[in-house]
Amino acid sequence: MELRSYLPILRAHWLAIILLTLLGGAVAFGWTLIQPKVYTADSSGIVSIGSSSDSGNALVGDNLAKSKVKSYLDIGESRAVAQHAIDELGLSASPESLVGKISISNPTDTAVLKVTANGATPEAARDLAEAWINGIQAQITSIESTGADPATASPSIVQLIPLDSAVLPSAPSSPNVRLAIVIGLIIGLIAGIAYAAVRHIFDRRIRSPKVVEAETGHSVVGTIPIDRRFTDKDRLVSMDGSTDYAAAANDDRAVAEAMREVRTNIQFMNVDNPPRVIVVTSPLPGDGKSTTVANLAIAISASGQQVVLIDADLRRPTVAKTFNLVGGAGLTDVLAGRSNVGDVLQPWGTSGNLLILGAGQIPPNPSELLGSVRMHELVASLAEHAIVLIDAPPLLPVTDAAILTHNTDGALIVASVGKTTIDALTKALSNVERANGTVLGVILNRVPRKGAGSSYYGYRYGGDYNSTSAVPESEAATASSVSTDAQPKPAKVSKAERKSKPVELAAPPAAGGVYEDVMARAAANPQPGWDAAGIDSVDAGITDDDLQRIFNGPDDESGSAAAERGIPTRRELRAGRSRK
Repeated sequence: MELRSYLPILRAHWLAIILLTLLGGAVAFGWTLIQPKVYTADSSGIVSIGSSSDSGNALVGDNLAKSKVKSYLDIGESRAVAQHAIDELGLSASPESLVGKISISNPTDTAVLKVTANGATPEAARDLAEAWINGIQAQITSIESTGADPATASPSIVQLIPLDSAVLPSAPSSPNVRLAIVIGLIIGLIAGIAYAAVRHIFDRRIRSPKVVEAETGHSVVGTIPIDRRFTDKDRLVSMDGSTDYAAAANDDRAVAEAMREVRTNIQFMNVDNPPRVIVVTSPLPGDGKSTTVANLAIAISASGQQVVLIDADLRRPTVAKTFNLVGGAGLTDVLAGRSNVGDVLQPWGTSGNLLILGAGQIPPNPSELLGSVRMHELVASLAEHAIVLIDAPPLLPVTDAAILTHNTDGALIVASVGKTTIDALTKALSNVERANGTVLGVILNRVPRKGAGSSYYGYRYGGDYNSTSAVPESEAATASSVSTDAQPKPAKVSKAERKSKPVELAAPPAAGGVYEDVMARAAANPQPGWDAAGIDSVDAGITDDDLQRIFNGPDDESGSAAAERGIPTRRELRAGRSRK
């Protein structure tokens, strides 16, 4: 690996590296506080060989002194010198312990003996250095005078003359606080880098698209950046910049552009036959698949295409709550034969391009319902006139999503960066393949805006690259506002009220016209929400002619058979009117 290959690893764990580095410095500083302070003092003496004015004798004496000083190094560390210092200072320490506080050195090419003494106080260090040099001087004199007649002997020609007296040290020599902190910081930095390397080796969480493609062999069809402003009540992003989110400029445009990227990639998966029934799921709960499929539905409908979003997560349905629709009859009621699909499809937005099919009542057997023939027929009939997106349960906890992929064009797997592991994603992909399903690709959610592998040039390039003014004319002509802020919210109705009071219909349903009720309520409320109560009398099922009319019918006012039956035109659908 090249050096730059390690930079993403260090960047991913930069906080831990900094903390461990600072921790190393702090530990080193704390260590210095508990260590005893040691003071150091130096004294020195020079070995002299008599005195002579003759230059030749002086040179010989100098060479002799240099040779003598080597042997005096051992004398300086002897017990005799230590005992002399003990006697001079009146200490109670043993000679051996005192020798441990002394070091003797001879500077190169000199006849100088240097004594370095350590003490607990400045005075103790200074006095010990002075006493020690005096002890060496006494031992040298004693040795050089041995064998001479005391009555006639002259002073020894070899002497140790004190050179520099010890001075009182102003600061302790040990511990060295600065050196200790530097060493601690270095050790902490090394520990931080080692931690990052170990975490990288054993951390199986997804970090970048390259990892996904290398480990699974499947393409990443989109990367959704982190948007921490998403809440349980507000998880939708505007595709035209008309929501309050747009005030956040780049943040909102980043998510919107990411959704457009996914939309485009889906369209170009197969130019001749693009997928029309797509299951959106994830390996585990909490990966963000419901938010992703909701915003993807908005992005596709904003391009002018008809979209039906089905909440097939029958264990934890969230689509109705996400779109601020009142949960009531839905998918399970249609599959169980209690309601017709036309009665429970709820239009969302002002364009009329997006229809929502909620989950309905939570059944005891979700897998059997989702794998039923009626489910397959329902999806197939809707797919003839619209792109069908299915919000499915996670793949690993239950088999619902894998069952759905068998009879659809494929599945998009949403994985959360920094949360979903490669092992979990690989197992989820295997579940789809074992069910004879097709994996269309992987969508990475919550991708960091900064860091390795993150490059959202679309919403940064040129500042307003994705602003409303930059939308192509072809798209701007068909795109409509999908802002939640632009939609009047329906009044909240309690469960007790929904059970006891049926929803009042703007017009009674007529046999053969399953959308009269839908459009009557759409006229009264552009974003309607209703329960199954009050519509049980509708006994006519949706027909292919009805679907053709509602999705792709003509915009003219000609008197066709469908018009006579009350089926609205697309123009009326978008205007929220019902043909009288």
